[in-house]
Amino acid sequence: MTPTIKDVAKLANVSPSTVSRVIANNPKITPRTKEIVREAMDQLGYHPNYTARSLVSKSTQTIGLVMPSSGDKVFQNPFFPEVIRGISTISHDKNYGIYMTTGNSEEEIAQGVCDIVQGRRVDGLILLASKVNDPMHDYLLERNFPFTIIGKPDQHETNISFVDNDNIKAAYEATMHLIRLGHKRIAFVGGGMELVVTVDRMNGYFKALKDAGIEQKDEYIVHHEFLREGGRDAVNELMLLDEPPTGLVVTDDVMAFGIVNTLEQMGQKVKKDISIVSFNNVIFSQLANPSLTSVDINIFKLGYEAGQCLFDQIEQPDLLPRRITIPHQLVVRDSCGEV
Repeated sequence: MTPTIKDVAKLANVSPSTVSRVIANNPKITPRTKEIVREAMDQLGYHPNYTARSLVSKSTQTIGLVMPSSGDKVFQNPFFPEVIRGISTISHDKNYGIYMTTGNSEEEIAQGVCDIVQGRRVDGLILLASKVNDPMHDYLLERNFPFTIIGKPDQHETNISFVDNDNIKAAYEATMHLIRLGHKRIAFVGGGMELVVTVDRMNGYFKALKDAGIEQKDEYIVHHEFLREGGRDAVNELMLLDEPPTGLVVTDDVMAFGIVNTLEQMGQKVKKDISIVSFNNVIFSQLANPSLTSVDINIFKLGYEAGQCLFDQIEQPDLLPRRITIPHQLVVRDSCGEV
């Protein structure tokens, strides 16, 4: 016979309502009580019926993740698996599942979000990137649907909960690192200008040049996708200049990895001929040859805090919007040298 909540309650010597609260991971239940109830569940082989619970509570026990582009491109960049690992960790603690949506165009992504919201498939959404003039923000605000952004919104900043780094400061520090090594011909390699993170990091780069009295040159600013191919195309473009840069601020380690490979094919030596500072500090920034100086933005923490922020909204609908800034750190390795 299939065990019930009443059976678990009897074995654990608690009320059925306490068992329900343990299943829901209610913070008001003490850790010791949770342990006793879960031991009873294991002993009886009891498994909660989350579908039935959802029908009663009108909760899906699921949150949605909105990818910024098609899955085949997203998962070529280790930023996204790591940020999803942070989100899934807090989701597991809350007994929530994860539903992912993406698309090959802005229209497909927007339609996917509309279908999710109108069908109430999830209890809230996390947008994994912030885009300039994103109509999705207006859509979700109008419907009072819980959502959090990884990245700073360019509009409605006081009305939206978001988790981000101080990208202007981080890019300023990255650029100043090259300036202190004597570099004056410093290029900026960024992602698309539709991304707020690109705009912020470019502004930090501009500020560092200005403070150092270095002229800003338009030909030293290039934008490509956050992929190895994007880095390859960027460096091919820059090295054709009459005065190619001696230093690069690259906004993503994957792009930087593509740059290192392409420079090697050109016969250029990283650190000796050209210095590189990049962002994200993913695992192969340490494995590149030479290893990359990179800004550690604490990707896991970005995801975990974004998840916590969303669950706070779901549990407390009247909660005011929050801005959470995750600290960054410049990790100096072997890809930079003096001019």
